[in-house]
Amino acid sequence: MNLRNIKTILYILLSVVLMNCKPAGSSISTNTTNFNLNWKFTLANDSIALASSPDFDDESWRTLNLPHDWAVESEFDSTLVNDAKATGYLASKGFGYYRKNFNKEVSDNEVTYVLFDGVYNNSEVWINGKKLGFHPYGYSPFYFNLTPFLNKNGKNNVLTVKIDHTRYADSRWYTGAGIYRDVQLITANKLHIPIWGTFVTTPQVSREKALVNVQISIKNDFSSEENMSVKTVILDKNNVEVAAVNSDLKIEANSLKDIIQNIEIINPNLWDVNNPNLYKAVISIVKEGKEINVNNTTFGIRSIKFDANKGFFLNGENMKIKGVCLHHDAGLVGTAVPKGVWKRKLQILKDGGCNAIRISHNPASNEFLDLCDEMGFLVQDEFFDEWDNPKDKRFNQNESKSTDYITRGYGEHFQEWAQKDLEAVMLSHRNHPSIFQWSIGNEIEWTYPRNAAATGFFNNMDWNGNYFWSEPPHSVEEIKHQLATLPKEKYDIGETAQKLSKWVKALDTTRPVTANLILPSASHLSGYADALDVVGYSYRRVLYDYGHKNYPDKPIMGTENLAQYHEWKSIMERPHISGTFLWTGIDYMGEIRDAWPVRVQPSGLLTTAGFAKGSYHMMKTLWNPEPHIYIATQNIEKSLNKLDEKGNIVAKDPKKWEHALWEWQDVNEHWNYNSGELISVEIYSNCDEIELFLNEKSLGLKKLADFEDHIYKWGVPFVDGNLVAKGKKDGKEIVSEIITAKKAAKIELSSEEKVLKANNTDVAHIIVQLTDENGNPAKTDDREITFEVNGNAKLLGVDNGWKKSVQKFQSNKNTTHNGRTLLIIQALDKKGEIEVLAHSKDLPTKSIIIKIE
Repeated sequence: MNLRNIKTILYILLSVVLMNCKPAGSSISTNTTNFNLNWKFTLANDSIALASSPDFDDESWRTLNLPHDWAVESEFDSTLVNDAKATGYLASKGFGYYRKNFNKEVSDNEVTYVLFDGVYNNSEVWINGKKLGFHPYGYSPFYFNLTPFLNKNGKNNVLTVKIDHTRYADSRWYTGAGIYRDVQLITANKLHIPIWGTFVTTPQVSREKALVNVQISIKNDFSSEENMSVKTVILDKNNVEVAAVNSDLKIEANSLKDIIQNIEIINPNLWDVNNPNLYKAVISIVKEGKEINVNNTTFGIRSIKFDANKGFFLNGENMKIKGVCLHHDAGLVGTAVPKGVWKRKLQILKDGGCNAIRISHNPASNEFLDLCDEMGFLVQDEFFDEWDNPKDKRFNQNESKSTDYITRGYGEHFQEWAQKDLEAVMLSHRNHPSIFQWSIGNEIEWTYPRNAAATGFFNNMDWNGNYFWSEPPHSVEEIKHQLATLPKEKYDIGETAQKLSKWVKALDTTRPVTANLILPSASHLSGYADALDVVGYSYRRVLYDYGHKNYPDKPIMGTENLAQYHEWKSIMERPHISGTFLWTGIDYMGEIRDAWPVRVQPSGLLTTAGFAKGSYHMMKTLWNPEPHIYIATQNIEKSLNKLDEKGNIVAKDPKKWEHALWEWQDVNEHWNYNSGELISVEIYSNCDEIELFLNEKSLGLKKLADFEDHIYKWGVPFVDGNLVAKGKKDGKEIVSEIITAKKAAKIELSSEEKVLKANNTDVAHIIVQLTDENGNPAKTDDREITFEVNGNAKLLGVDNGWKKSVQKFQSNKNTTHNGRTLLIIQALDKKGEIEVLAHSKDLPTKSIIIKIE
């Protein structure tokens, strides 16, 4: 065996060791410890005196594992009324206290840090009674050096975190409350790569060769000058060494030094949305022949480019961004989301053709970004929803109501904390190849009154247009005049945008800066758009041509748009529009506009349980080239359709589809109606033609080209039986059917996850589907299901996904909706079998076995 092979094997073994550590985003250091287990927790109405003292008695507190969201454990409560419409009727008010007792021996040559990926919010941290600091923002990561305050004998150290969530309506959506993201304990030699101390970029990329630029910070906490070598080895996805470089250097005492290493990789495997190839940079500090610190940074080799005329290019190939916006809650788990929960939902979106995620309106967790790296999603990472001025949390644009205590949000911290939070997010996230845009803000303009007034959209009695479908009532020249003459305010939106953009570019110039503009006609002239490399339009597809004509050098794309055919049609017709992010990929709690018991903003392609809606299937027909057929039905009176005088089914309003907004039309996915009742059958498909059959009798062949709204339509008098659609696309034939079901007679359980690891993390999604005696899905007969979980697993909760379901998530009971519901269990730390049983009155009990290895 030659020397190179021996070196390769050693680095593979090293990589395996490192991969068994819990990653800190895409970069991990030696001795990184999962710090999520065995915390004590209590929720109090008032501050608890002396809770930070190491001698405080917390024996009566709950023991739990992190991540943890105490808000999702609550009952839905209608008495919270408008104060909780923003956050989804879940009570979260109070002071949350977390304490962890741990042993940690640290030698004189070592340092120890604690790293929090996200704590919501207004948190204070103590170690052994010594206050380490305050951190207000709930979405930015932060860390503290524990070394000077650890007990000398290494025994019984106590870390305390206090969270003040008395401002429980401080955001426009469900925030959760608690230490809801991962925590890590990191120990390193005093000569080490600090947290977030690596930055890997790929300034030159082709299929034949790539130049990899590795920026490394070296921290010397010794009181003496140190000599060392820094070695970087690049491993491919099979952990095979593909390149290496070594640098010798000297670093002064108690100092930080940055170095750059350039590495050439021949015939690289590029990262893209279809082949998300990843590499690892294993960076070692060697002193006197001994390896004293190792950092493992995951990265991808790819190039990105936005062109004002041609749109977006990934690795030199022109493509459309098929994106969705996502909030950070995930249904029954709230914001403490296990990786497997996100993985299931992201895979469903991926199967629908989605290739991009906008994290709205706050930075993502590193674990979420790891998934996007691994699965092939482009990510727009967004920093803030508020800047200098507050937003109304109860209903947009009523900012005068945001001055009360419970709705005071990040705006009150922005002046002091914005730069610190932005930089922490970027340093933590910048090695993720999935991130292709940094967004500095979301729909900020209306919080600066002169910008809103300049457009003429609001408070203009002479204008009869519609915000969504009309160009600005004021001309470009008039908007310029208004901005020049309206009274100046304390803060200027353009100046703030320039400041934020400057901070971004100081840390990263490899990705464009963008923002989601709700009033782009003003922002192009206020200095706001000048700070952006790519200008995002929010619900303003009507301005795509206006923007390109008036500002031809600015790349434009949709960054918040409707999940409707008209949105995508307008993008496909315009090469200069790079793509879109639809609002939203998944229903999210909060921002409620309907009356109780609606608990979510129901604009998602998927429900909170991850069940697909009609809009998902519509977008799948547009985004995924594979043939797809989805049959939707509705009583003709309740539908958007009618029979014309010739007996043909047509839209009641032929142009309604052009102005459809957030929520998809009310349709069903069953074939259960009254005999003879006239049913509107809608089929969402990308097939060129479809023939519909009822009980093997043809109801006619139709072509997609004949339907302007991209929806096949039939009017069918109801008869029990099978409704079958047979379609053709590019010579391929596919079939889809729905069948009349009798009453529920059985419970069927299914799970894609058959085997879990005994790691306190892995999850299984168990889907309940009621069926009739013949095994047909019973979608009109709902039952209460009681679950029993036997074995070494935790029941995380239940959710049927219905927007009006206010059944408690943290429960073993749930009533199905459309004959279906979801249960999630999480493996604990012992091997064995988990049996989940589902009981319901008058139905046979059903069980499923999940193995834990």
